Amino acid sequence: MNVANLIKMANQIGSFFEAMPNREQAVKDIAAHIQRNWEPRMRTALYGHIRECGDTGLSPMVREALLLVQNAS
Repeated sequence: MNVANLIKMANQIGSFFEAMPNREQAVKDIAAHIQRNWEPRMRTALYGHIRECGDTGLSPMVREALLLVQNAS
């Protein structure tokens, strides 16, 4: 799994929801989208990369959303 593509996709999702006026709801919506639409192996690959290399390259909203997804699992 190409982690660079996963980061790019996550940030694209984040960019879409960034326009929402309520930031807290936007983060929840990003998390819900990733939870619903990403295969578990995609999430696993991204979390593995974050554990090994850090979350550089992810937007702040996506970082928050990924924490919500991880805590929900």
